[in-house]
Amino acid sequence: MKISFVGGGVMAEAILRGIVSAGLAAPTDISVGEPVQARRDDLARKHGVTVTGDNAEAVAGAELVVLSVKPQALGNVLPGLGAALKPDQALASIVAGATISTIADGTGHQAVIRIMPNTPAQIGAGISAWTASGAVTDAQKAAVRGVVSTLGEEVYVASEDLIDMSTALSASGPAYVFSFVESLIDAGVNIGMSRDLASRLAIETVLGSARMVKETGTHPAELRNMVTSPAGTTAAALVALEKGGFRPAVIEAVAAAYRRSKELGKSS
Repeated sequence: MKISFVGGGVMAEAILRGIVSAGLAAPTDISVGEPVQARRDDLARKHGVTVTGDNAEAVAGAELVVLSVKPQALGNVLPGLGAALKPDQALASIVAGATISTIADGTGHQAVIRIMPNTPAQIGAGISAWTASGAVTDAQKAAVRGVVSTLGEEVYVASEDLIDMSTALSASGPAYVFSFVESLIDAGVNIGMSRDLASRLAIETVLGSARMVKETGTHPAELRNMVTSPAGTTAAALVALEKGGFRPAVIEAVAAAYRRSKELGKSS
C-alpha cells in the first residue's frame, strides 16, 4: 500500500513507524510532504521514506493520504491538497477539531476519514477513535483500520460528535494522567521518599491499576471499594481527594477540552 503524509510531525512519524513495523508498507512506499527542510532530512535519515516540500508531489499515487498538519495551517493547505487528490484516494485526517465537512469542503474531496489518536500511540500503546464519511469504501475503511491498529487499540464510531468527545477524553487524557503521576511522585517526595523510589511506585501503581480495570472488567468503583477499609488509610486519602474537588475537577477538565475541540472545529 502506498501512503503519503501531508505534514511530518511527531504523530505522523509515529504512524509511519507503525506502518513500517507492521509491514503494511515499505519505506519506499511512503512519502511525506513537510515544509521544514531539517525535518524532512530527519525523517528520510531515520526511516528511509521519500520526503518533499511539495504536498502535491507527496500525495501523487498514494492510496491513503494522511493529513497531519496543525489546525491553523488548514486554510493554507486544503485548497492545494484538493487540487492534487484523485477521486479514488482516501484522505484521513488527524487534525484536532477539524470536521469531515471542513476537510471535504476545503478540498472538494468526499472520501474523508477522521482519526483521533493519542500520545501513547508513539510507543504503540495508544487508543484511537475514528469515523468515516459515506464516500469511504469498505476496502478503504479496512486499510485505515490496519493503519490505526499499528498505534495500539482502535475503535470505530458512527457519530462524528464522538470524535470531539474522544479528543477531550482519550486524546487529551494522557496529559491528565501525566499530571496525576507527577502529583503522586511529588507527594511521595513530600513525605520523605527519594524521587526515584516515588517515581517507580507511582508509575507501576498507575499501570497496574489500569490493567486491573481492563482485565477484570470490574467497575472502577467496586475495585476502589475493595482497596478501602473502614477508617483506614485509603478512606482518609479519598476523603481528602473529595474535599479537594478531585472528581468534579476531572469531569470539568474533560468538558472544557470538549468545548475547546468544538470551538476549533468552528474556526478551522
